[in-house]
Amino acid sequence: MTVFESLNETTNKATETAEKYAQTSKEYFKLKVFQQLALSLSLVTKACIIGGLIVLALIFISVSAAIAIGHELENLAMGYLIVGVIYLILSIIVYLIRGKIDIKVITSVSDKFFDQ
Repeated sequence: MTVFESLNETTNKATETAEKYAQTSKEYFKLKVFQQLALSLSLVTKACIIGGLIVLALIFISVSAAIAIGHELENLAMGYLIVGVIYLILSIIVYLIRGKIDIKVITSVSDKFFDQ
């Protein structure tokens, strides 16, 4: 075997190995994207279901609380007004701490995305 044949054979092996590596890497990234997509979709689906049920429960609790407060004050409108003001105050508090919420969500998602 000459030097050129040996060099040609080594080059062919290196090319085949590089092609295998590229194909394997491509498959790995496809699986990784699928995994992240599935996790994200699962998280969004669970959040929507749980969030919807919580909102529904909150509506019933709010209406019953407003009626109870209204009966105590002998003025239903005042009961609804008090419950509305409570929600307004909660909304302002959440608005003021929105930066901390963003940080918490980003760290939670990055932990899952980068598999730490």
